[in-house]
Amino acid sequence: MISELSDGKNGRLVLPGERLGVIEEFTADAGTYVKDGVIYSIVVGRALLDLSNKRVSVHPLIRRAKVPKIASVVLGQVSRVQKQNAFVRIHEISGNQLSGFFSGLLHISDVQLRYVDSMFDVCKPGDIVRAKVISEKNRTYHLSTKDRNLGVVYAFCSQCGYMLELKRQRMHCLRCGKIEKRKTALDYGKGVTA
Repeated sequence: MISELSDGKNGRLVLPGERLGVIEEFTADAGTYVKDGVIYSIVVGRALLDLSNKRVSVHPLIRRAKVPKIASVVLGQVSRVQKQNAFVRIHEISGNQLSGFFSGLLHISDVQLRYVDSMFDVCKPGDIVRAKVISEKNRTYHLSTKDRNLGVVYAFCSQCGYMLELKRQRMHCLRCGKIEKRKTALDYGKGVTA
């Protein structure tokens, strides 16, 4: 296989488990694994041979699906609010859109440093929130908005659905005049991403 790569076929399509060479000739690099001294492809991609450094790697054709990890900054929409919790449907991770969504849970103790009486003062269903993943338990991502750049980035009036405007630490609806509370991000309403 390596001789094929070095004979001008560098960059050819390989499949997972396809033999690429042996460790006596080359060092296994990204996209490969070694078993019994033989280098194999671990992904679907293009086999790349670095003759000067004697390395073989596979550049993946299909990127792995993005999933939230601890410390990831995510963007999602609040789906339900209870006195102690808000449920968030995560749509974006570090600025990358997802094809599906993941479930996130924001607990009242992870909202901000000072005391919060109720999650209804933090967010409402439909709000867009930026949060950090702090743990993953039971396939649910536990979120935090304790940083100044985390929190609600877009809020909507719970009475008429119009987007709320931030004025003097309060959320004002320009359509119906309702005033509401939210825990907003520092850049609220400025076309932001995760």
